[in-house]
Amino acid sequence: MEFRIFEHSVVDSTSERAFQALSASVARHADLHVAREQLAGRGRRGARWFSAADQGLYASLVLRTARLLEPAAVTMGAGLAVLATLCEQGLARAELKWPNDLQVGGAKLCGILAETRGLDPTSPHCVVGIGINVGQREFPPELTGVRAVTSLALCGIDTDPRAVLALLLPHLSREMERVERDPAATVTAYFSATGLANRRVRVQSGDSEIEGSWRELGLSKGVGVELADGTLRHVRLEHVRALIEIAG
Repeated sequence: MEFRIFEHSVVDSTSERAFQALSASVARHADLHVAREQLAGRGRRGARWFSAADQGLYASLVLRTARLLEPAAVTMGAGLAVLATLCEQGLARAELKWPNDLQVGGAKLCGILAETRGLDPTSPHCVVGIGINVGQREFPPELTGVRAVTSLALCGIDTDPRAVLALLLPHLSREMERVERDPAATVTAYFSATGLANRRVRVQSGDSEIEGSWRELGLSKGVGVELADGTLRHVRLEHVRALIEIAG
């Protein structure tokens, strides 16, 4: 991918900058919007992403491809790219957490959000937002009161957002090209990288949940779980609210 990087100081969100460029018909494939600070960064289901100035990598990638990409595959590919970046930084403890987070010891380190808007079949697009906590030593209580969070600094990695971006770009290029070329291969790689293949998991879908061994993952069939009676139950990806390993 030939990235065209747009550096912003303070923005509402990098993804909004990307969508504005798409609306104005000036966005190209592999445009990357990066900001020092976001005032309205967001995650899955509208959750706020806290974006302190110069403390994290806040970036959104524009994908304009010949055909519409499956957002789930894009999310998985971006997750693999970030995981490879963190491992290159020496953070071998980083883990993928379904569907769009990376965590260390149960604490959230990175969030990913793939979005499309106003789909035009003649000009398919996707915007991939990536937020990585880099230099934060503390977080606001309204965030820590909801869940455990961490940063590269708190994990003992001394770096800065620019250095993290430089490491991320080649991994992001490779993974996004694989998503476009062979999304099934991306899903297979993601399933393996979770470390949960054939492990016992709880899958939450709407108001219901099932437990069993995670046997399959596919774009069409979704998450395949083998129940206690040996039957294989599938939950479509868009219906999976959470997928959690069952300890023990």
